[in-house]
Amino acid sequence: MRPLFQTVTDLGAGADVLKRRAYGVIEAVDGQFRRVRLRPLPKLVSAPDIMLLGRWHHRHAAGDRCLLYYNQPWRFPDFLAVKYIVSSRDTAYVTFRRVLEVLDEIARLKQSDALLCELWNSRISRRMMVRWGWQPHCPSGWHRHYIKRFYGEYPPLAGWIRPIGTAEKGTRFNLCEAPFGPLEAN
Repeated sequence: MRPLFQTVTDLGAGADVLKRRAYGVIEAVDGQFRRVRLRPLPKLVSAPDIMLLGRWHHRHAAGDRCLLYYNQPWRFPDFLAVKYIVSSRDTAYVTFRRVLEVLDEIARLKQSDALLCELWNSRISRRMMVRWGWQPHCPSGWHRHYIKRFYGEYPPLAGWIRPIGTAEKGTRFNLCEAPFGPLEAN
C-alpha cells in the first residue's frame, strides 16, 4: 500500500511517483525548486478562496515563496489542470517561473497532452500567457481559460535541470542550483 502523502525533492529520483500520482503541490522558495508534495485528493477551489483567502495570504505572508496546485482529472487523464497558485507578497518572478518549469517537467514525465487553467488575476495579461506558451481556450464573457498544448512536443528542459542520459535506464534528471536574476528564454 502506498502512502497517501509523499514528497518529491528530486524530479529524476521521483519520476515514477510523479507519473503515478494525480494531485500535487509544487513549491519554490527564493528562486529555487524545493519540492512537490503529492496529495491523495484534488485541490478544490472556490471563489471565496480566491477572492478572500488568496488576497489575504498574498498581503500578509512574507518571503519569496510560490505554491502551484495541480490536478490530473480522472475523466481526462491526458491533461493537467492548474487549480491554484499562491504567492507571498515578496515572491520574485524567478520563483514563480520555477513552479511553471516544474509543471512542464511533470507534464513531460506523465506524457500529458496539455495543461489547462482559468485565470482570475487580471494583472496576468493575454500577451503574457501567449509569451509563456499558453493560448486562449473556450472563450467566455466571465472566464479566461487557457491551454498549453504539447501532444508529444515538450518545451526544452529548463537550464537548471540537467539531463543525465543512460542508454539502458532512460533519461534521469539532476537538479542544480538555479541562478538568480533574469531567466533565459525557453
